[in-house]
Amino acid sequence: MRHLAGLLLGLVVTAAVLAGGGWAVHQAVGGPVATAPDSQTLWIALGSMAAVGLVVGLVVAGRVSPLATFLPSMVLLAWTVVYALDVNRALSFVPDEPSMHQLVREAGAGARTLLTTGVFALLGVALFIPVLMPSRWSRGDDDDLDEEYETTPERSYY
Repeated sequence: MRHLAGLLLGLVVTAAVLAGGGWAVHQAVGGPVATAPDSQTLWIALGSMAAVGLVVGLVVAGRVSPLATFLPSMVLLAWTVVYALDVNRALSFVPDEPSMHQLVREAGAGARTLLTTGVFALLGVALFIPVLMPSRWSRGDDDDLDEEYETTPERSYY
């Protein structure tokens, strides 16, 4: 059950990084035109980046199933490998059709920036590290260990 919850949490983290992070980067950079964003848009974008960073940090540092970090790391690293092998194919995954919603296109443009600058590769490796820790795969039932030990009197040496 813990790993199923980790899998669902991994889907949320993947969506947060791809959509939320992409949209925030697009807003902070100012879009395809080299104009500086206004103050309110910049603050909203920075807040969104902080929220995505908080979600990623909690999943990496928290004691949840390693699937919560494995799924987004594989998505980010796989997309980076596709980008390294075939740039046009990797960029064809970015939603940029005029029929798409404006927010989806903005998130796609920001994801393109994160992909081409290597941020997805860095984040993918950082999210993969907790998967390698054996303690993340075992249960954290510390209460069972306490029952196995005998209590000793206070004034004894052993």
